Amino acid sequence: MHIKRTLNSYVDAGYPIIYINSFEETKVDSIVSSVMGGRKGLEWNGSQGFCDFKTKKDFIAGKGLADTLSLLCADNELDRKYLVIKDAHLFFEDPKVITCLKSIALKISQGLDSVVIIVSSVLKLPKELEKFITIIEMDYPDQNEIKTQITSFSEEQGVSISPELLEDMSMAFKGLTEFEIDNLLAAALADDGMFSRSDLKLIFEQKQQMIMKSGILEMIPLKERPEDIGGLENLKSWLERKSKVFKSINKAVEFGVNMPKGVLIAGVPGCGKSLCAKVTAQMFDVPLLRLDMGKIMGKYVGESEENMRKAIALAEAISPCILWIDELEKAFAGVNGTGNEVTVRLFGTFLTWMQEKTSSTFVVATANDITKLPPELMRKGRFDEIFYVGLPNPDERRKIFEIHIQKRRKQDLSSIDISSLVSQTEGYSGADVEGVVIDAVESAFVDGSGALRTEHINTAIRNTHSLSEIMKESLTNLSKEYESRHFKSASK
Repeated sequence: MHIKRTLNSYVDAGYPIIYINSFEETKVDSIVSSVMGGRKGLEWNGSQGFCDFKTKKDFIAGKGLADTLSLLCADNELDRKYLVIKDAHLFFEDPKVITCLKSIALKISQGLDSVVIIVSSVLKLPKELEKFITIIEMDYPDQNEIKTQITSFSEEQGVSISPELLEDMSMAFKGLTEFEIDNLLAAALADDGMFSRSDLKLIFEQKQQMIMKSGILEMIPLKERPEDIGGLENLKSWLERKSKVFKSINKAVEFGVNMPKGVLIAGVPGCGKSLCAKVTAQMFDVPLLRLDMGKIMGKYVGESEENMRKAIALAEAISPCILWIDELEKAFAGVNGTGNEVTVRLFGTFLTWMQEKTSSTFVVATANDITKLPPELMRKGRFDEIFYVGLPNPDERRKIFEIHIQKRRKQDLSSIDISSLVSQTEGYSGADVEGVVIDAVESAFVDGSGALRTEHINTAIRNTHSLSEIMKESLTNLSKEYESRHFKSASK
């Protein structure tokens, strides 16, 4: 196991304080026990106080962390011993705790044969101890480890599982801890005494819970389909091609195909960029996670960077998935000169990940104004392709009208003069066209017509100011910018 090897090497190298970021205390206890050898283990935890690490028998019941550390520090009780501290982050405001930990760390650095292992589900580093602390993140189990866990559980319970279901369940469980997987396997078995494809729904619901609890990512329900997009045929064809690679990713990589990284869709507001992100997840047949950059920004030093790392780690653990970052230019505004230090660091973390990532996390980033994005983000190797979405052409407007009328008044579609509507809506965005149809349907209902007619839509068009009227100058400048950069057009 990776974490066991890492912990062993850090202990052998004499690292004074090792911080294991995990809430799976039982699993961590097992790993620590396996690397202790013949050494004695001491433990402090919030519920018991100071106790023996293996037996959990109290040495001094209820003794506080500061007093325990003072005792161990003063009497040099730690020689040839491990000290495991749980929930230490709750006491990092106490100067006495910090002072004692620093004193112990210095003694270990000067030859004391010991190590302090902090186990906590919250990563919080006191500035005074940063130089002494080495962090180990508890990895999520990979697919092979999950298969082993499912197989062992099945054998223990005397239940069979088909190879096909084992493959699908092991993929669905990605991103969950061993503890969560065991609980879900037990719940699935308690339901009907067997494993079946219906259990995948239970796993998906648990993942939704996990995403919600993270407070950083949001799992978006998928309702939109490729036929809901009016036009953008170049982009849809490109996504279709990528989806074929993504659905057979192991075979594709074996063949020599690069792991798909993602796509940047830039252009005019209200022209289907967000819809494309949702449709991509449908085409790839994977969950859609939305990264809210507003929730990334924290009020404490280092919190924003930690939130970004958590979001990336969670997306990678849940992969295959689509990670949707909306309005990317707002997330990294001012990186080139005017951005604050935190934004620059967040941008660096994201950029490095995009360049080096090997997981099946496909990034769909959308942006309204690409001129505000740092040029480093648009270099080859970050995204597989950059598409520009402009105002819909006549054919696309026709499809958009048909989609929205069919969605609301399918029975009236054949009697409406779509060609006349298309000719009147030059410069309208997809959102403008949708708004016109919505207003027209409402008018048809209110006046008691009993049907949607061309006149209702004509009236709605006359009462609408199109995007090209409202943002004429900025849209002209944006179009020139996209053309000069030779971005691919999403439309034919």
